[in-house]
Amino acid sequence: MLHVVAGLLRDPGGRVLLSRRPAGKHLAGMWEFPGGKCEPGESLVEALVRELREELAIDAEPTSLLIRVPWSDADQDFCMDVLYVPRWRGTPVPCEGQAVDWFDPDTIDPQSLAPADRPVLDLVRVLGVP
Repeated sequence: MLHVVAGLLRDPGGRVLLSRRPAGKHLAGMWEFPGGKCEPGESLVEALVRELREELAIDAEPTSLLIRVPWSDADQDFCMDVLYVPRWRGTPVPCEGQAVDWFDPDTIDPQSLAPADRPVLDLVRVLGVP
């Protein structure tokens, strides 16, 4: 099973940061919470800090685990752990050919998100987390 980690970043207005999967990748064109694969021996925090540095050129300070999403599709079984990132240094910029943007959670079309990311959006909308 593949283990991935993602971060929930919110700006002062409550918008969430999403990345768009680039052409040529699985689920290309869909939006997702930024993150990536955990490397062997990495903690969730270490993996997310590394991924956000590589993908967005920021130094993240993740705190709590918000949700664990197990997922299976035709290609892979995986588990995605989503951590809250209340603080970071730098301005998120796309470093891997992906688009990134801030969205009001109430205006996001769930069908535009990768399937495993939809429960995260539900959590943000229903519980206002965080």
